[in-house]
Amino acid sequence: MNPLLQQSKLLDFASIRPEHVTPALRELLENARNAVSLATAPGTPATWLDVVEPLDQALTRLSRAWGAVGHLMGVMDSEELRKAHDENLEPMTQFYLELSQNEALFAKYKAMAADAGFADLDAVRRRVIEHEIRDFRLSGADLPEAEKMRVQAIAQEQAQLCNRFGLNVLDATNAFTLDITDKAELDGIPEDVLGLYAQQARAAGVEGWRLTLQMPSYLPAMQYASNRALREKLYRAYSTRASEFGPAEKDNTPVIARLLELRHEEAQLLGFHNFAELSLATKMASSPAQVDAFLSDMAAKARPKAERDWQELVAFAREHLGIEALEPWDIAWASEKLKTYAYAFSENEVKQYFTLPTVFSGMFALVEKLFGIRIESDTASVWHPDVQFWKIVDDKGTTVAQFYTDLYARASKRGGAWMDNDSTRKRLADGSIRTPIAYLVCNFSHPVDGKPALLTHDDVITLFHEFGHGLHHMLTRVDVSQLSGINGVEWDAVEMPSQFMENWVWNYDTVRTLTHHVDTGEELPRALFDKMLAAKNFQSGMFCERQMEFALFDMRIHADTATSHADDFASVLADVRKEVAVVPVADFNRFAQSFSHIFAGGYAAGYYSYKWAEVLSADAFAAFEEEGLMNPTTGKRWVDEVLSRGGSRDALDNFKAFRGREPSADALLRHSGIA
Repeated sequence: MNPLLQQSKLLDFASIRPEHVTPALRELLENARNAVSLATAPGTPATWLDVVEPLDQALTRLSRAWGAVGHLMGVMDSEELRKAHDENLEPMTQFYLELSQNEALFAKYKAMAADAGFADLDAVRRRVIEHEIRDFRLSGADLPEAEKMRVQAIAQEQAQLCNRFGLNVLDATNAFTLDITDKAELDGIPEDVLGLYAQQARAAGVEGWRLTLQMPSYLPAMQYASNRALREKLYRAYSTRASEFGPAEKDNTPVIARLLELRHEEAQLLGFHNFAELSLATKMASSPAQVDAFLSDMAAKARPKAERDWQELVAFAREHLGIEALEPWDIAWASEKLKTYAYAFSENEVKQYFTLPTVFSGMFALVEKLFGIRIESDTASVWHPDVQFWKIVDDKGTTVAQFYTDLYARASKRGGAWMDNDSTRKRLADGSIRTPIAYLVCNFSHPVDGKPALLTHDDVITLFHEFGHGLHHMLTRVDVSQLSGINGVEWDAVEMPSQFMENWVWNYDTVRTLTHHVDTGEELPRALFDKMLAAKNFQSGMFCERQMEFALFDMRIHADTATSHADDFASVLADVRKEVAVVPVADFNRFAQSFSHIFAGGYAAGYYSYKWAEVLSADAFAAFEEEGLMNPTTGKRWVDEVLSRGGSRDALDNFKAFRGREPSADALLRHSGIA
C-alpha cells in the first residue's frame, strides 16, 4: 500500500515514507504518459471531453503526489526525503517540459480553438484553451527542434539550481547555533523568549540557552538584546548565510550567476529581449519599463518619510542610547527602543495578549461573519503532531473546503510562511464537486512552559495574510480545475486577497476578538491599541524603501537586454541601494544569496507584485471603510467578484467589478502614512 498512490479525498500523510516516492512517481508518470499518448493520437477528436478531461485526471494524480513530496520537503526535511526528491526531480521536470512542448497536443488545442464548436463552450473552458495555447508558445513549442531541446535543458538545469539554492539557505540557517551559559549576556531579552532558548538548549542536550537563526529565535534577540556584541554576531551569521563566508559547497553565489545566465538565454530563445519580458507575459503589468516606473515612483513618494524615519532613529540613538554611529545590527534594537519611548509600549507587551488559540478563534469569527461561512475542526492523517485540520462549511452546512495548519518553527522546516494546495475544486464526471484542500504554514514560536503560544502583532498580520491566500483558493466557485482557486490568476494579482486580510488586524473591533492575555485573560485594552495604531506607520517610509530595493534589484537584474548580470548582480544591488536606500548596509551583507523568493521561488522578475497588489488590496479595503467594515453585503461582493472567480476572469476585471472603477494608489499612500 503506497499512500502516494492510494489517493482518496485526503492523503495519508502519516504513512508517507521516502521509500514510497520513487515507486509512486514511476507508476503515475507512466499513467500520465499513456494519457498524453491517447490524447494526442491522430484518431482522438480535438474536443474538451476527449483531450482536456482525461489528461487532467491523469495529471492531477501525478501533480498531487509530487506536490505532497515538495510539501513534505518544506515542512519535514530529512536526508532520506531529499534523496528521494532529488532522484525524481529530473524525470518529473523532463516530463512537464516535454508536455509543455508537445507539438501534437499543441495542435489539438489549436484545433479546438479553430473549431466551430469553440463558441459553444462556456467562457471558462474557452479561457483554459486560450491559456494553454499561450503557454505552449511561452514554453517553446513553436521553436525548431534544436532550440526546443535547448529550452528543455535550460529548464532542467534551472529546476536543479532553484532546489539547490533553497536547500543551501535552509542548511546554512540550521548550521548556526550559539550556546550561552551566562544569562547576563542575554540581558533585555523577554522571559518567554528566554524560555524558548532554554527549551532549545535542553532539546540539544546542552546547558543554558541556545540561539539559532530561525526567525522566532533570531528576531527577538535583534530587537531586545542589550548585548551589542551578541547582536553583531547574530547579524553577521544571518546576513552571510549561503555565501562565500561559509562552506564553498553551500555558497549560492555561483548558483545565482548560473540562474541569471540561463534565464537570459531562455528568454532570448523564446523571442523576448530579456527574462523580465518573459516573466511579464502572463502578468498584469505590461512591460519592465512600466514596472520600473511604478517602483521608482513609489520610492520617490516614500523617500521623504524614509529620510525622516532614519534621521529620527539616528538622533534618538545618539541622544538616548549613547550610539554615535548606528550599525546594521543596532537598527532593530534601537527601533524597538524608540518605538517604546515614542509610543509608550513595546512589542513584547503587546505579544502577551495574542495567544494563538484566541487569534485563531477571532480570525475565524471575522471571516464567518463577513463571508457567510463556518470553520470547524476536522480530522485527518498529518505529518507532524503540531498539525491541525479544519473544514469550511457554507450556510447550508455543506463542506466547501478543508485545510491543514502547521504553525510552529522547527529545524526540519524551511523559514517563512506560505499557503499551498493539495487539491483544487473541480466538477467531476458524475456531477459531484471535488472540494479544495490547502496547507497554511507559518514559523511561530512554540508554546513554552505549558502556556499557549504567543504571537507578535507582525505574526498575526502574517497569519491573516496567509489565510487570505487560503480563502482565495478555498472559496472559489470555478468548477474547472485549471482556473479554480489561485490557478490561472496573474502573479502580480495573487497577493491582493492576502494583503487585503492584513487590514483587519488594524481594526479594534477585530483585534479585541483576537486577544486574551496569557496571564490575566484580558482583551487588549483600547488605550494600548490606540498606541499601536499611532505607531502603525512607524518607519513605514524606511520599510517601503526596503521593499523597493528588493523589487528594483529583482527587475533590473532580469530586465537588461545586453547582459544577464551574472557577473555583476552585486553591483546592480549596490546601485539600487544608492538610488533608494536610506539605511546603510554592512559591506559583508550577502542578502542576494538568501533571496529565495526570486532564486528558489516563483517571484523572479515578479517581486514587484507585492507592492503592485498592495495598491489593489488597500483600495479594495477602502470599500469596506466606505460601506461599513463589517458589512456582509460588501463581504459577499468581495467573495462574488474576487475570491470566487479564480483565474476565470482577468484580475483587473475582478477588481473593477468589486470596486466599480479602476484601482487607485490613494488608499495605500494614506494607510501607510506616506500621504
